[in-house]
Amino acid sequence: MRHFGHLAPEVRQRLFYREPCVFDTDSPARLLSAALGATLYSPATRPRLADDIVKQTGRGVVSMVLCLEDSIGDEDVEAGEENLVRQFADLARRRDSEGAELPLLFIRVRTPEQIPDLVRRLGATVELLSGFVFPKFTEERGIPFLEALAGAETASGRRLFGMPVLETPELMYRESRVDALEGIARAVDKYRSRVLALRLGVTDFCSSYGLRRAPDMTAYDVQIVASVIADVVNMLGRADGTGFTVTGPVWEYFRVPERMFKPMLRHSPFLEGQAVELREKLIEHAMDGLLREISLDHANGLLGKTCIHPSHVPAVHALSVVSHEEYSDAADILRPERGGGGVLRSQYTNKMNEVKPHRAWAERTMLRAEVFGVAHEDVSFVDLLAAGIPG
Repeated sequence: MRHFGHLAPEVRQRLFYREPCVFDTDSPARLLSAALGATLYSPATRPRLADDIVKQTGRGVVSMVLCLEDSIGDEDVEAGEENLVRQFADLARRRDSEGAELPLLFIRVRTPEQIPDLVRRLGATVELLSGFVFPKFTEERGIPFLEALAGAETASGRRLFGMPVLETPELMYRESRVDALEGIARAVDKYRSRVLALRLGVTDFCSSYGLRRAPDMTAYDVQIVASVIADVVNMLGRADGTGFTVTGPVWEYFRVPERMFKPMLRHSPFLEGQAVELREKLIEHAMDGLLREISLDHANGLLGKTCIHPSHVPAVHALSVVSHEEYSDAADILRPERGGGGVLRSQYTNKMNEVKPHRAWAERTMLRAEVFGVAHEDVSFVDLLAAGIPG
């Protein structure tokens, strides 16, 4: 699979100075953690789940979570598990007989006991599974999930990853946040090779205070939530080799009947790209807020995003592509002859590149360039977004 692989080769050649790389479920964990992109959630009870997965893969989705937790009722868990076993068998058949491409698939469970049970029931089709998502992760609650994952991995002979979701009240409350984050750090560090990424459950954070952000506000406008994101990145997302990939929070909206504030999308990028109708469509569907939040995710050290609607996927992927200017700066900083440090003017002659302080940024940028590609110099996010939206 590859990002933008659903586009025709000639379209990719027109858009990309350097095309996204090809990867699969056996690729290195560091590459996969950066490549998650827009992780689309779906209830595990959907009767045509295999159809949905194949369809969304054909539209550019590369990672999905099949949810047995909050998205379904307590009374539907058993039916959801049975449905997953049937749907995985259908997916295996389609892959083998039709050559169907599949994304990275994860199952969001409720309890640690579900992990070995599901792996056993999936049988040979467990080869389609990339791992599990652990809800409401804390040190005390999370260790049993990680131990169950390790056991299931050994029993199946299949590499399986875990993605903890950080969403408990202990992380929201100021008096307990540092202790909770230190505990989480101990747990995930012990099982570092099995933790692919950490996911933020901002909806649960808001729930602790009876809050819900409006469609014309981002998570960073809700200060109490922004403070948690900052502390999570501070303690768990460092670029010194101790950190993990932290993914962005879910965007809850996909259509807005009425708005209070002005749209957050400027006219000019869309006028230049002859995409005025696209701008109007994005505003109508609350995507201007999403686009701003994705940009703020990147600025705050997050990569990838939880998505609950397919229309959000092209936006996440378009804004994850590395611009030609970013790539030029990163390449300059990482040249071997720059190893001693120093300051240089960017090739775009509009900024200072300081080799030592900007090295970690450059390395992260090059990893993102590998999985999402580098746009041509004259290609904007509007062009990428327009190309990625299904016709």
